[in-house]
Amino acid sequence: MSNKYKILDQRGLNYLTLTVVGWIDIFSRKKYRDLIIDSLKYCQENKGLHVHGYVIMTNHIHLVVRASGEQTLSEVIKDFKSFTATSILKDLPQSSESRKKWLMFLFNYFAKKNKRKGKHQFWQTDNHPIELYSQKVIQQKLNYIHKNPVRANWVEMPQHYIYSSASNYLEQGKGILEIEILESFYNFDG
Repeated sequence: MSNKYKILDQRGLNYLTLTVVGWIDIFSRKKYRDLIIDSLKYCQENKGLHVHGYVIMTNHIHLVVRASGEQTLSEVIKDFKSFTATSILKDLPQSSESRKKWLMFLFNYFAKKNKRKGKHQFWQTDNHPIELYSQKVIQQKLNYIHKNPVRANWVEMPQHYIYSSASNYLEQGKGILEIEILESFYNFDG
């Protein structure tokens, strides 16, 4: 198997993209974005996850992270994805979501398509890791994730989107998720 989509430096700073199968817009619902935030907090407090940047879009999440606990970064992300997928798939059938039958059908379809052992698949299996090895690459990735909601025309300024670390950087730590600021990038090109 290729190393193309494997996290090579398990303790180093990495940029990850976690994508919902079929690019399904599940995070258009606040309760599922909040679940992601709560799960990241849990991983920070209990699994040694260090979050330096993030954005939650409707069908994917970008993270700038590293791990320092007993688990490797791959193990932490695997647990995070497993918990969030299980939680959402358990909640969805009894939720007030108008698309719940269609969404469950799609999650089932992708599980069958990928010959998964489970009945449903929520996340794509790869995380498209990029090792952040230089200040230039770190700056580029932070700018990219923080400008994502602006490019989507959801907000005019990156710091106005609360499900992003842009406000942590641009408004001195006023984000909904406490992160570890990469000090040399505090005044990123926002």
